[in-house]
Amino acid sequence: MSSHDKLLGQMKAMVTRGGSSRFLSPPPPAPWTGPDSTQGSDVRRVLVIDDNPAIHRDFQKLLCPDSGAASDLDALDAAIFGAPAPVARTTFLVDGACQGQEGFEKARRMQRSGRPYALMFVDMRMPPGWDGVETIERIWCECPDIEAVICSAYSDYSWHDVIRRLRRPELRLLRKPFESKDALELAWSLTSRWLKRSVRRWKPPS
Repeated sequence: MSSHDKLLGQMKAMVTRGGSSRFLSPPPPAPWTGPDSTQGSDVRRVLVIDDNPAIHRDFQKLLCPDSGAASDLDALDAAIFGAPAPVARTTFLVDGACQGQEGFEKARRMQRSGRPYALMFVDMRMPPGWDGVETIERIWCECPDIEAVICSAYSDYSWHDVIRRLRRPELRLLRKPFESKDALELAWSLTSRWLKRSVRRWKPPS
């Protein structure tokens, strides 16, 4: 047996016994491992930052509707006609924060854990804390790739001033009270843009 084979055998024995090894060490955490997928679904993480609890409920109902009825129908179809071909489904995961600083902490934590948000909907007025512009500005310092929509019924800033301060011409505005279709269209289009950009940047291991 060669010295290489002996060394390999010692390493395998130590791993089998559960002992520590000076030859093996846990792999370093990856900042991001590509687009999320859960049971064949594309996962799009959305952060809603608003001081109005009703707005959080609206986004939950819009982006995360109850799928119980659909699941029951799928099961019935499978029982009668046989198992259907697997279909990839898109899943929105919605988190909420009531103040800008709380939203900033959540965005930074998820970024560092390798599960970044694709999109944030941010209210313009959230007293007594940061306003929407400052919130987005601070989050983009830590998470520059996240897409953003400002939600507001007020005009504390002109849109020109907002774009000039944040230096993101692609920033979108959703005026309150908003139509569900407008919010859903923004959620789909902006998370899709984030996914495409992220996939181009991320290269899976060969």
